[in-house]
Amino acid sequence: MNQPMLNKDGNNVLFNPGIDKPIQVKDLTKQFGDQLVIDRVNFEVSPGTVFGFIGPSGSGKTTTVRMLTGIYHPTSGEVKVLGHAPGIFPRRERERIGYMPQNFILYPDLTVWENLNFAAKIYGVGFGRKKRMKELLDFVELLDHRNKRVKNISGGMQRRLSLATTLTHNPDLLFLDEPTTGLDPILRKKLWDYFHNLKEKGTTIFVTTQTVSDAAQCDLVGLMVEGRLVAVDTPEGLRRQALGGEVIILSANDRIEYQHIQMLNQLPFVKRAERTGENKANITVDDAATAIPELVEWSTNNRMSVESIQQFLPNFDDVFVMLIHKESENAEI
Repeated sequence: MNQPMLNKDGNNVLFNPGIDKPIQVKDLTKQFGDQLVIDRVNFEVSPGTVFGFIGPSGSGKTTTVRMLTGIYHPTSGEVKVLGHAPGIFPRRERERIGYMPQNFILYPDLTVWENLNFAAKIYGVGFGRKKRMKELLDFVELLDHRNKRVKNISGGMQRRLSLATTLTHNPDLLFLDEPTTGLDPILRKKLWDYFHNLKEKGTTIFVTTQTVSDAAQCDLVGLMVEGRLVAVDTPEGLRRQALGGEVIILSANDRIEYQHIQMLNQLPFVKRAERTGENKANITVDDAATAIPELVEWSTNNRMSVESIQQFLPNFDDVFVMLIHKESENAEI
């Protein structure tokens, strides 16, 4: 799979209009009056990819989705979805898209079943409609609530109904704006298992989220900060960006001296070594798997008694905090 790459300025992502990609975005910019909301965003999404769009509230995720789906028009830049500008989708291409907005937009006075049936009719679901509707309501755990008016069910149930209506016509391209908000961990896992199953069948999924654990479920993740796309990479690639490589924690039985740190920094495979405690050091390398055996050998040769050598794997909450802090520091320079 061809992955988008950051340009040397760390912000723009290569745009290849000759390649058939479901989503292509070049220098996308959006202003509301004098307020710059989206600042020259660039990325591509390959077919059959789960692309996660993550960032703090107000970073521009929903505004970007609304431009990708034709609700907003860009102030400048270029957007192509399924090969077309979203504002002029042919009907045939629009029917290949499913969009779950952040806000609930269904009919509160209709029942769960009636709302889903209405959406299925709009999407042109004919043969096997009732079977499909029952399958979806069972999947989102609303089958037993199908006769309840939507205004009488909880916000979480409404969210699940929105997802069901989005999936009713088996779209090739899904835009899901914070689909896991308000869901319990069990249902969130069930949803992600389903999304991965759709991906294996070739569906392309674009997910916005503030839930950092969702990012680990994606093939590629774009990090938005104040309207700028500051990184696009795999979850592991983002971890490397945050840490500057892969980090190994060396814990010794004896005191680690300053001269040991100097010696470690001279090793060709070490990018940076620093003492983090009397008996501990963090060592940044390109590849932890190959560096750990060499560090074991180095410790033996230098008569250092090692308690443990292991790779440091921060959770993705910490990774995104690190990346956001890095971006803030770069913006101040």
